Amino acid sequence: MSILNAILAASGPLITDPTWSFFLVLVVILLSPMLLGRLRIPHVIGLILAGILIGQYGFHLLERDRSFELFGQVGIYFIMFLAGLELDMGSVEKYGARGIQFGTLTFGIPLVLGYMVAHHMLGYEVLPSLLVSCILSSHTLVSFPIVGRYGMGRHKTVVVSVVATAFATFAALLLLALVVGMKNPDTTWVTWCLFFLRFALYVAFVVVAYPRLGRWFLRRYDDSVMQFIFVMALVFFSAALADYIGLEGLLGAFLAGLAINRLIPQTGPLMNRIEFVGNAIFIPYFLIGVGMMIDVSVLFGSVDSLRVIVVMLVVATLSKWLAAWLMSALTVRSRDAMWLMFGLTNAHAAGALAIVMVGTDPKVNLMDPLVLNGTIVVILFSCIISSFATSHGARRLALSDTTLEENRGSYHGKCLITFSQDSQVDVMTQMAILIRNPYIPDSLMGLTVAYDDEQGENQHRRGRVLLEKAQKVAAAAGISMATINRMSTNIASAILHTMKEYEAGEVIVCLNDRDTGMAKSSLGNIIDNVLSGSHREVMAVRAIVPPGTLRKIVVVVPQKAEYEVGFYKWLEHLCRMGEQIGCRMEFYAHPDTMRYIQGYMENKHPNVRASFTVLTQWKKLRSLANTMDEDQMLVVVTARPGFISYSAQFEILPQWLSRYFSNTSVVLLYPDQWGDPLDTVSIFAPNGRAITRKPRSLAEWARHGWLRLMEQGTDDKSNTI
Repeated sequence: MSILNAILAASGPLITDPTWSFFLVLVVILLSPMLLGRLRIPHVIGLILAGILIGQYGFHLLERDRSFELFGQVGIYFIMFLAGLELDMGSVEKYGARGIQFGTLTFGIPLVLGYMVAHHMLGYEVLPSLLVSCILSSHTLVSFPIVGRYGMGRHKTVVVSVVATAFATFAALLLLALVVGMKNPDTTWVTWCLFFLRFALYVAFVVVAYPRLGRWFLRRYDDSVMQFIFVMALVFFSAALADYIGLEGLLGAFLAGLAINRLIPQTGPLMNRIEFVGNAIFIPYFLIGVGMMIDVSVLFGSVDSLRVIVVMLVVATLSKWLAAWLMSALTVRSRDAMWLMFGLTNAHAAGALAIVMVGTDPKVNLMDPLVLNGTIVVILFSCIISSFATSHGARRLALSDTTLEENRGSYHGKCLITFSQDSQVDVMTQMAILIRNPYIPDSLMGLTVAYDDEQGENQHRRGRVLLEKAQKVAAAAGISMATINRMSTNIASAILHTMKEYEAGEVIVCLNDRDTGMAKSSLGNIIDNVLSGSHREVMAVRAIVPPGTLRKIVVVVPQKAEYEVGFYKWLEHLCRMGEQIGCRMEFYAHPDTMRYIQGYMENKHPNVRASFTVLTQWKKLRSLANTMDEDQMLVVVTARPGFISYSAQFEILPQWLSRYFSNTSVVLLYPDQWGDPLDTVSIFAPNGRAITRKPRSLAEWARHGWLRLMEQGTDDKSNTI
């Protein structure tokens, strides 16, 4: 093999033309996951192996030139930026202490064992031993997609592991910066004081300035290309600043991801573009470039190489297992949870590659090729072990986990969006993407309706333009949207017929201020008719800013809302929105209703950042106008007349929203309810519980009407909701 390598190296690369070189790289990126996916080998390893084959130590098809260095640098920044961007910040607040505890174990145990083994068994000096221990203490969530297949993404064990990953990655990269700084002989205690001062100022600048700057830009510019370029500029500016003060640029990219985490929803178009560009070009280029650096003959050519590989692999696996076992023994006391934590924190990929690349850099020169090749083998086997352990733990926990009663209405039907105003197409589509059920294929449907009159053709063409715009927004998020452009003599009737024909589970309509100001109790003829003709969930939306830039969602819930059949459905929708955006949610409700909201969120969405305030008087809703800012959204959960949670004071809502909340994003939410509103009444049983069913006779209609008048008369004194 060494003779063949010498011949190939002497002859130079077989392909030197830039066009053919780029074509070959694209073929490698395309075929590696396809071929190795059949063997269940992670595509990360496939790209590295492909780089070995086409590099100078393989068949020498390509030279590792400046293009691989440039694209590889961008690729590692993408990896770290996505790691910070995908971290759920709500989970950090709720499980932060436990996550840091596990992060300390899964970082500290490999650090200590790795240093002892590298220094005493392998004979490395102090600084190289510290870098080896950094490689073993860091890890990457390679097996996280397995958790999603079992529906365990929100499980507390997974959340703790994700927080621990963030802590371990940050600690390993910070230690890497310290080791590189110690390599400089001119370093003194003054140097370290200045370093930590610069570090503190840098972190404060990114954490404080980036969210404000990002929120300002994303609100004012909705062009997809401009948004993507702006975010990338933030990432590389943060990386450049980190490199300038003595840190590694990849740490700056990771911190940038954490800083703007809440501005980029996980299922939004911008997130889709970032992941697409990174996963399609830059990250594969980085991995292929790493493979091209590996000398296979050194990997299996000496006893020393095999000794380094075996020692690193054993210490990496054993130390991560010890950390998971100790954490399980101290807290959850579950064998299945232990295997899941071990699986999620055992895989070494992005962090290990970043550290070994810095250590082998000629400017640093703290690692020999043996450590580089040993790291690659650790990555290969740790990813395989991680996949099996994660699958075992997630499957066992999914089978044994007890959950709250399933939401009866949340997973049925499509989400129908009706478009009428060009300015609201983007925000309404983004909101539908946030609340939609990801487990239902083709869950989005756009609708425009034009009047069938002499102006109908112009409106029909305008509707086609609105639907095309909405489809582009959905497609940018990787979601397909079906569209219907109808003509009818009655717009509300066309919406209702579409809901029935396509079994829509909820409908999002545009809340028109011009209509709400016309009458004290009217939302406009179209919305009023849709509400009176359907029992499905209706969300009337007026968005001032894009949903991704919201800092808080204020939810006002009426008394007895928990008795409505769609209670858990709308709560699930709002929780999905809060999780995707990462903003705080503030609930105002009656104490009896609040218990159900808190119970559901603790079981289903424990990582949502939520606060709860008791509200028993409807008139206090007006006082919220003094605290609402442009970057907040008000969601008022109401009900149709004749149902359990309905109150006569709901009739003044349109006027209040137009007068007191004119500069606030507003959602009026009407939940799912049994039957049709026109033929349903609410009757109170002797125990005080309300029963909703159809009336049996005209006498019951009359009796119900009298009871409603009595109820309105008594409720006026307490203003209860």
